[in-house]
Amino acid sequence: MSRIVYVNGEFVPEEDAKISVFDRGFLFADGVYEVTSILDGKLVDFPGHMTRLARSLSELEMDAPVSDEEMEAIHRRLIVENDLTEGLIYLQVTRGAADRDFTYPVGVKPSLVLFSQAKQLADTPMAEKGLKIAFVEDIRWGRRDIKTVQLLAPSMCKMAAKAQGCDDAWMIEDEHITEGTSNNAYIVTKDGAIVTRNLSNSILHGITRAAVLRLAAEAQIRIEERPFTPEEARNAQEAFVTAASSFVMPVVEVDGVTLGDGTPGPIAKRLRELYIAEARAAAI
Repeated sequence: MSRIVYVNGEFVPEEDAKISVFDRGFLFADGVYEVTSILDGKLVDFPGHMTRLARSLSELEMDAPVSDEEMEAIHRRLIVENDLTEGLIYLQVTRGAADRDFTYPVGVKPSLVLFSQAKQLADTPMAEKGLKIAFVEDIRWGRRDIKTVQLLAPSMCKMAAKAQGCDDAWMIEDEHITEGTSNNAYIVTKDGAIVTRNLSNSILHGITRAAVLRLAAEAQIRIEERPFTPEEARNAQEAFVTAASSFVMPVVEVDGVTLGDGTPGPIAKRLRELYIAEARAAAI
């Protein structure tokens, strides 16, 4: 059976989904997106994603296409239509379709597209193996706090990491790590402190990041929110990344340097367990 997707008010088979050639998401990457994890057929951290979506839209002076309640209903129908037990639902809002012009059009209705992806999230081999991370220059624009659809720069960075035989890249700006190509980055120091970059325009304000830092604090793990250097990463006891699409994912190698004994570290493993347990309990 074909996957059912949502396009501007209609649920249609993916092969019948159509968007205007004049849509500004296509012409200018003038749009934002969110991705919500699905566990046991339920939505994980959904209110947080809606709050961040509202902020992204506001920062770009873009109208919301539907209410939060309507957005939730669309998500729930996609879960049912696609018999989705575990995976992801992506939503994308663009400014809408208008003749090509750099200035924002007036009176144009935003476009809204959602689709699902079945994916193993809770029990994945990579969580047992751990990621290998390359370092690359951060070539993205200055407003990374807005979750825009302009993802070519992080795609290029991820491909550069793949070319080095790594799984992902951590990006460097002004001699400090910003974040991963599609995740927030963390190191654990030799004395057991978690270090991750503080919130600013330089990184995405991760929904999973907020939950994991709260869980770490409740577990009485010391947290330092500050920029850290590549050298600190190479000297770390362990490391990990967080994202809605991967939860807490251990890192076992950075820039060719093996961390610890080369296996996922205890803090990353514990935080992954805590996050998944809470996600299952709190999902709606």
